[in-house]
Amino acid sequence: VAVLLSVPCPSLCCQCGVPIPPNPANMCVGCLRAQVDITEGIPKQGTVHFCKQCERYLQPPGTWIHCALESRELLALCLKKIKASLSKVRLIDAGFIWTEPHSKRLKLKLTVQKEVINGAVLQQVFVVEYIVQSQMCEDCHRIEAKDFWKAVVQVRQKTVHKKTFYYLEQLILKHRLHQNTLRIKEIHDGLDFYYSSKQHAQKMVDFLQCTVPSRSKSSQRLISHDIHSNVYNYKSTFSVEIVPICKDNVVCLSPKLAQSLGNMSQICVCIRVTSTIHLIDPRTLQIAEIDGNTYWRHPFNSLFHPKQLEEFIIMDINRVHEKKKGAGAGARSNKHTLAEAWVRKTSELDTDHQYFCCTHLGHILNPGDLVLGFDLANCNLNDEFANKMNPQHIPDVVLIKKSYDRSKRQRRRNWKLKELERDREATDTDDERQYQEFLEDLEEDETIRKNVNIYRNADIPVESDTDDDGAPRISLAEMLEDLHISQDATGGEGAEMLT
Repeated sequence: VAVLLSVPCPSLCCQCGVPIPPNPANMCVGCLRAQVDITEGIPKQGTVHFCKQCERYLQPPGTWIHCALESRELLALCLKKIKASLSKVRLIDAGFIWTEPHSKRLKLKLTVQKEVINGAVLQQVFVVEYIVQSQMCEDCHRIEAKDFWKAVVQVRQKTVHKKTFYYLEQLILKHRLHQNTLRIKEIHDGLDFYYSSKQHAQKMVDFLQCTVPSRSKSSQRLISHDIHSNVYNYKSTFSVEIVPICKDNVVCLSPKLAQSLGNMSQICVCIRVTSTIHLIDPRTLQIAEIDGNTYWRHPFNSLFHPKQLEEFIIMDINRVHEKKKGAGAGARSNKHTLAEAWVRKTSELDTDHQYFCCTHLGHILNPGDLVLGFDLANCNLNDEFANKMNPQHIPDVVLIKKSYDRSKRQRRRNWKLKELERDREATDTDDERQYQEFLEDLEEDETIRKNVNIYRNADIPVESDTDDDGAPRISLAEMLEDLHISQDATGGEGAEMLT
């Protein structure tokens, strides 16, 4: 049985006569492309607008977005510009052709398909070139026009010490909340943060209320009004007031507040300020935390300024291991030790006058140590609650912290902190002294140190602890390595490219 196999015979192109496999158009690919151009109507050139200041691309009609070179976001932005003309063809593939980054050119390689004569499908590859033109965005334009801010956050604290602001500065740096600020201005009693939108300012206010005990209020001022489009232009102002209590302050609580905190003594010491005010009773080691709402309901003030600290010498000290709790007493501190001490002012060493006091620093004090404290026996207290107290309940001396050689601590300090870039007023020597005290507080308090990014200072070598005088120090394990990018690392002239 013979089987006849049908083999398709090649046909001739109707244009040039070249033998080709049969197809519905009866034309070769060359003649078909000469007769039909499926990319007709698709622009081969375009324009992309780029802002040099903020490095963003314009996505019409008025959105500016961040896009890296040859990224998916930038590819989508370029394709949207020719989306209407691509509706008549089928897009198969799209990608970038490499161009010099500084050439101000973007080239896209597109592959499209379309059904042409008698159902034949033609596929074609072509290049679309975009010219990158510089155009300043609206936000950068407002900055250059000096009419840039739409909202300002005014942070204030009615104290003579800036410890809370130094701590707040480190929290802002750690959480990177300074990135949206247009300008930071430092004044004598606080900081001003300027923003281009009200939403960014509100985010900063929410952060401050969760970080430090404070209260806030807002207001807005009408700048302009377009009666045709009913558009209003406002400038908003947020005022944030931080409680006027800092670390190492001696405070006098109201009788009602002291009773609600577990029958604490009215005279207390502030050991730290975080999201709450941490207080300790130096006579019983009882501790309490006061949030911002509680403080504004029962406000109290500091009895002394930091400049009124006096230096005492420990003549004798006895640690109290057990002390009976009073009725309704609250929690006690496990990090402190209660002690009874006899002290004498270093300015009165030629006399025999000594003072007796109870202190919460029994775990670090020994006879002969120097300690800083406040003299309540020889001062004139001008406080609403202290004037009404029984004089027998007011201690003669309140010890605050142990005194170390500041110059030696400063030489040994092999770490550093970063600072916010801000417009400063004229600084004086007192600001430097307060900053050094804040650095000492970081060394002494591990709780505050956990919220701060501490960087190792490579310029100061690590010293041995053989001649250590007992001053608290920060270990290397708690420090971060600061990033330094040198010119050679980018592959400069005569240098090998680092990988």
